[in-house]
Amino acid sequence: MPGNATFHHRNAALLSVKEVQAPEVLTSKDLDRRLADALKRLKLPTGLLQRVAGVKTRRHWSGPGDVRAGTAEAGRRALAAAGIAPEDVSMMINTSVSREHLEPSVAVGIHHDLGLPTSAMNFDITNACLGFVNAITLASSMIDAGQAKYVLIVNGEDTRKVQEATINRINSLEKMASREEFMAEFASLTLGCGAAAAVIGPADLHPEGHRIIGGVTRAATQHHGLCVGDHNGMYTDARGLLDGGIELVMNALEDAREHFDWDSMDTYVTHQVSQLHTSSIVKAAKLDKKRVPVTFPELGNVGPASLPITLSREADRLQPGDRVLCIGVGSGLNTAMLEIEW
Repeated sequence: MPGNATFHHRNAALLSVKEVQAPEVLTSKDLDRRLADALKRLKLPTGLLQRVAGVKTRRHWSGPGDVRAGTAEAGRRALAAAGIAPEDVSMMINTSVSREHLEPSVAVGIHHDLGLPTSAMNFDITNACLGFVNAITLASSMIDAGQAKYVLIVNGEDTRKVQEATINRINSLEKMASREEFMAEFASLTLGCGAAAAVIGPADLHPEGHRIIGGVTRAATQHHGLCVGDHNGMYTDARGLLDGGIELVMNALEDAREHFDWDSMDTYVTHQVSQLHTSSIVKAAKLDKKRVPVTFPELGNVGPASLPITLSREADRLQPGDRVLCIGVGSGLNTAMLEIEW
C-alpha cells in the first residue's frame, strides 16, 4: 500500500489516560417509557436498545457548561496521574465532536480552564469517533520529531441535545410515520455523555510509560453519507455502516500484517458502538472475545471518548509487557489502529 498510512513511533509513550463520568443515568427502560406511544403506533416492541444494541444505560451531564468542566477535569486527572505540571505541556489537542459554536475552537476554553502556558499550542481535531486515536498518532509524531515534549489530549461529549431532539421527533406523528424512519435514528438513542484525557510524552524520559509502537489508518470515504449528524439528530444506514466498517477494518488488518503481529494481542480496545458492532468485529477478525473489554452496556456510545474511557478502565488490569491494540472506526468511513505496549 503506497503512502504513509502505516507508521511506527520511536520515542512516544502513553503516560496516563483518565475519564470523567457524566453524573446522570438514563436507562433504556426510561427511553422505552418516553417512546411508548410511538413504539405502539409503529408496532415496534420495547427493549430494542437492550436486545439489539446491548445498551442498558447511558449518562448525561446535568446542565449547560458541564461538558466543558468535565473535559477540563479529565485533563487535570490525566496530568496529575502522569506527574506532569500544566506549565510543562507543549501542546493540547481537543478531539470532541460536541461543540456549542463553530468559533472559537473548543480547545481554547479548555486551555484557559487548565491554566496551560501561552507557549502550549492548542487546537481541535474532529474526525467523528476517531479523533482521539488520530490525536495520539499526531502527538507521538510530534514527540518523535522533537517538536513537542508533553502533549495533553482531551475529549468531552454532550449528546443530550441530539437525543432530546430525536425523542421529540419520534414522538411526533407528523415527523415519524414509519419503522424505517425510526431505525434511521435508532443509533441516536444509544449515545451517551462523558469525558476522557491522556498525556503522551517521551519514552526515554519515562521508562514507566507505555510505549506507543505504531499503527495503521485506512479510508473508505465512498461511505461518507452513511452516518450524518448535527445538533438536531443523527441519521444512519445501520446495515451499510456495519458492512462497510467491517470490510474496512479487515482490509486494514490485512494491510498491517507485513508491519505488525496483531494476531495475538493481550487486549483489543475497540470503539464502543453496540453489541452488534463489537460481536461482528470479534467474529470477522477471529478475536478472543474475553480479550475485548466493553463499556457500551453501561455508557452507550460516547463518541471519541469511548475508546480512551475503555482503556482507562482496563489500565489497572494490564501488566507490564502486555500488548494492546486500539481499534477505531469513524463515520466517513475511516479506521485507525494503534499498538501500545504496557
